[in-house]
Amino acid sequence: MFTGLILGVGTVSALDKKGDESRLRIRPHFSLTDCEYGESIAVNGVCLTVETFGRDWFTVYASAETLRRSNLGGLRPGDAVNLERALAVGDRLGGHLVSGHVDCLARIEQITAAGQSTAYTLGFPKQWGPFVVDKGSVCLDGISLTVNACTPTTLAVNIIPTTRKETTIASWQVGSQVNMEVDIIGKYVQKMVAPWSGEPAGEPETGQGLTLDFLREHGF
Repeated sequence: MFTGLILGVGTVSALDKKGDESRLRIRPHFSLTDCEYGESIAVNGVCLTVETFGRDWFTVYASAETLRRSNLGGLRPGDAVNLERALAVGDRLGGHLVSGHVDCLARIEQITAAGQSTAYTLGFPKQWGPFVVDKGSVCLDGISLTVNACTPTTLAVNIIPTTRKETTIASWQVGSQVNMEVDIIGKYVQKMVAPWSGEPAGEPETGQGLTLDFLREHGF
């Protein structure tokens, strides 16, 4: 489990691709002296397991499913990635609950200046629209962000200067694809009400069955 508060940025120093799978060697740009074998580290919001490590590097394995679902398959040596270690019991929950399991890829559609901040509009597959709510939380490339506005297929976020400076967001351009994880609480609600809503349990197919009217009618 993670919070979406990026610990720092790292660089992909090497890739070992075998078929549809890959191993990544990553060099953090910050001290990671107490790295442990088997620990979970979120790389661009994807929960991966440390296989080997040294004083200033670690390696992780990405399966075919991980590469298909996320933007990790497009990484090249020299690319920067956002890194976060797993949440420890007793830590401050400064962002929101993030599982590190990417739901879909979102595409940057518009970038505009907003005072000292930068506003980004992203498009995403329609089936995830019911899980994106105004002023709710979303995780983009591992970063916990607040949804400023949304439609069934788009969302807008406002990036403050510190977040842009300390993460990979500065490299986002129109057309860039970023990993998107919707709020995990919304997914659990969808699964619990699926038997009454006509929605299939698990990954949504249509996104049409769960509505505010339905929740009110059934006492939620």
